[in-house]
Order: sequence, then C-alpha cells, then structure tokens
Amino acid sequence: MTDKAKGDGSSPDPDELRAQVERTRAELGRTVEALAAKADVKAQAQQKAAKVKGMVHDKAASANEQLSGTAHVLGRKMHPRGPEAGATHGAGTHTHRNVLVLAGLVAAAIAVAVVVTRRDGKC
Repeated sequence: MTDKAKGDGSSPDPDELRAQVERTRAELGRTVEALAAKADVKAQAQQKAAKVKGMVHDKAASANEQLSGTAHVLGRKMHPRGPEAGATHGAGTHTHRNVLVLAGLVAAAIAVAVVVTRRDGKC
C-alpha cells in the first residue's frame, strides 16, 4: 500500500486507498474467474466435444461430396452421351446392373454420413 505514498513520508489519502482497493478487487475477481475456468472440467470436456463434433461433421461432408463426385464420374463412364452411345444393344443388362451398383454406393455413402452426424449429436 505504500507504493502510492507521497514522497514526504505521509500516508496516502482515502481516495487513493479506495482506488487501490478497487483495482485489487478487480484483479482478484479476474484471478478467481481464471481459476474457476481451469477447475471446470465439465465445461472443458463440452468444449472439446463440440470441437471434435465440428471436425467430424466437416470430414463427413467432405467425404460425401467426394463420393458424390466419384459417383458422377462413374455414371458418365457407364453412360456415355456420344454418337456411339446407342450402338451397344447387347449391354443393356450390364449397364442396368452398373447403375444399380452405383446407386447402392451413393446410398451407402449417404447412410454413413447420416449415422456419423447423428452419432455426433449424442456426444
């Protein structure tokens, strides 16, 4: 308390003391809040879970987009749209089977994305 004392050896006036007490109280309040935040394990776990949930959601969306793009490319390869597209008369059942396989892959990708997203909601 003597850090604000006057150079002539007298003690600080009451207003200076009140200001110093207010500064000390504010600093103590910040310190207590910081210690409480460090001790709040539940809040820390919830923050970590929210962060991980966001990361998983982003990865699932990215995987879904990538799989959709791959499915689109495969679909174009199976169904060419050129002058020779109508020339394959005997491959009708083979092409139909490929479309079903492709549809199954897309459905599986969507199912995985839904399961991952819902599982994250329960964490």
